[in-house]
Amino acid sequence: MFKQESKQKDTCNYQFRYQKMVQGHDPNKLELFNGFRSYNSMKSNSFKGGYIGKRHTWMRKHLSSIVVTVALMGFLYLLDSFISSVFEPSVIQSNSMPKNMIVPLEIGDSRGKDVVQMYDRLASMASSALVERELKQDESKFWKESYRQASEWSPCADRKESTSVRTEKLQSNTGYILVSANGGLNQQRVAVCNAVAVASLLNATLVIPRFLFSNVWKDPSQFGDIYQEEYFIKTLTNEVNIVKDLPPHLKSLDFKEIGSLITDADMSKEATPTEYIEKVLPLLSKNGVVHFLGFGNRLGFDPLPSQLQRLRCKCNYHALKFVHKIQETGSLLIRRIRKYDGSRNKLDKQLLGKFITGFRSNGPDIDREPLKYIALHLRFEVDMVAYSLCEFGGGQVEKTELQAYREVHFPLLMQRLKRTRAVSAEELRRSGKCPLTPEEAALVLAALGFTSETYIYLAGSQIYGGKSRMQPLTNLYPHVITKEDLLSPTELAPFKNFSSQLAALDFIACATADVFAITDSGSQLSSLVSGFRTYYGRGHAPTLRPSKKRLAEILSKNQTIDWKEFEARVTKMISGAQSVRLRGWGRSIYRQPRCPECMCKFQ
Repeated sequence: MFKQESKQKDTCNYQFRYQKMVQGHDPNKLELFNGFRSYNSMKSNSFKGGYIGKRHTWMRKHLSSIVVTVALMGFLYLLDSFISSVFEPSVIQSNSMPKNMIVPLEIGDSRGKDVVQMYDRLASMASSALVERELKQDESKFWKESYRQASEWSPCADRKESTSVRTEKLQSNTGYILVSANGGLNQQRVAVCNAVAVASLLNATLVIPRFLFSNVWKDPSQFGDIYQEEYFIKTLTNEVNIVKDLPPHLKSLDFKEIGSLITDADMSKEATPTEYIEKVLPLLSKNGVVHFLGFGNRLGFDPLPSQLQRLRCKCNYHALKFVHKIQETGSLLIRRIRKYDGSRNKLDKQLLGKFITGFRSNGPDIDREPLKYIALHLRFEVDMVAYSLCEFGGGQVEKTELQAYREVHFPLLMQRLKRTRAVSAEELRRSGKCPLTPEEAALVLAALGFTSETYIYLAGSQIYGGKSRMQPLTNLYPHVITKEDLLSPTELAPFKNFSSQLAALDFIACATADVFAITDSGSQLSSLVSGFRTYYGRGHAPTLRPSKKRLAEILSKNQTIDWKEFEARVTKMISGAQSVRLRGWGRSIYRQPRCPECMCKFQ
């Protein structure tokens, strides 16, 4: 597809050059063209007059000029064809492209769809600003953390605690906790660490959690397919009793019949420790086992004893290591993005283990710095777009398409809409309820000073609208890449039909990026990755968090705002979100680990 588009572009360029020649933009070629046209005109007149002899005489007299003219035009045509062939993309790719050059491939399917652009005026100004920045060779200040205080915090959730009380608790076991977690990779990761905290709270033995098969994710992966079981057990061995399976006498029990099956409907969302002690502990003591089915966000963040907060952090940031298969492929992915073999920071070592080396590759690039890149998590999949009820500039075709999707996939939403007052698309956008489009993400990056040469790793699923929706982004930033661009089909084959394992590769690429840009703060991936970068980044892993509400207000001035003001307002928005703050009451420990329970501050 990439080659065909390039060929069409070359053809259009040639036709445009020919038109310019005819219109007088090239005097030399025009003179030849007019000479040839003059010849045709004289030829016509000779026929009209019927003077055959004069025609032959004229032909003999001007034959040499005609031959030269035709030959010269033929030469120019051949020269133009030669130049076009030299610069044809396939030739560049095969002959002139540096080794390991990343070629962005087509994203999504946009057959028959026009490019959708909501902010033409701002996009045009952004394009001019990027050209100017390239000429000045200015680098964005957002490649680095905005606040020095970020470097004062370091990881310490794995610090040693007093062992006497903990040993006594481990010896007085109240029973077994079995968890069957729903959702995808990131929801299940949160469920695992919440289960560790609940097991500690109730002084119970935790069975390695199971992962439910979802009709959405369609992934049969279990804990041991994604995380290293032995490492998980060993890391938490002095904190919680963990076993791989229930003892034989408990396996045959019907948990529902004995009252030990606990669903999400039985527990409050973000339940408190008191609720677990009052509702769950009696069942655990009576039956020796409880089975949490679903376990989605069923443990709150506050109030919670500090040792349980620390244990959550130790689980998330230290105990859960991806299996070697994921680490090895993740390392390959990162090396190809950076064109660099060595480890760059603590994030690399924590996520990739032994598969990221501490040395540089041999060869001509031995002294070259790693290629910097931004990881962009776009939440613009069709389910997000449809569920939002927003409009994204696609007109009636878009409205019809999304309405049909809602009726099939979100019947409960449709029923709710019939009972409640409809909220306009404009009101939804003003209140910050609409997912950011690829175009809006591009405008934010341009306003922050990232040049058009910036490499952008795109994480997530298929973008709604495919290439037509992505084009406003790729027009400004042509180096957009995905794991499918960087890894061969053979290398991706072991992950086929395992969406959680594929998501783990995106997790690695986002967490180890020079800059991580999110478009939806409610996303579990964005929360977990930004938390990882805060925990291990030591002030060298900036995350960009645009406020959808504030950005919508800025973009509402699309027709009048000038580029300098747009830059200033976007910069202020992002800088404000990067300020160094302690975790607030009730805030996620997985997204904001900067608190005494998880991190230590050094002056």
